[in-house]
Amino acid sequence: MARRLTRQDYRLLSEFRYQLRCFLEFSEAAAARAGLKPRQHQALLAIKGAREGAIPSVGYLAERLRIRHHSAVELADRLAEAGLITRAADPEDRRRVRLNLTPTAEERLAKLSANHLDELSRLRPALLELLLPDQPKQ
Repeated sequence: MARRLTRQDYRLLSEFRYQLRCFLEFSEAAAARAGLKPRQHQALLAIKGAREGAIPSVGYLAERLRIRHHSAVELADRLAEAGLITRAADPEDRRRVRLNLTPTAEERLAKLSANHLDELSRLRPALLELLLPDQPKQ
């Protein structure tokens, strides 16, 4: 049985979604200023930030961006056409194609990521208050 929600529960969820939307709005605007569409930025970040042991492939991209495989193929095609990624056969599994960032993509992503980390630092107190309301303040 679900617990009974309080007015504070609704406020918490509302504020959390608001903070997420603010961050996403910031992110989309920053990507546009860097000449990228939001999904392109997300893809570059997913490739560069692949989990330890993960192979940044089209399938991995589809999973991390929560999109269908054919959409990830189209996105990878557009990124390659824009000179932002290259494809290379995976030496361990020739059926799989690794996605790699180009130097241009590395440079754009580094600048965007630094800006995003600054924004997260700015939002950190509000997010910590939402996620850990009973923790002592630092």
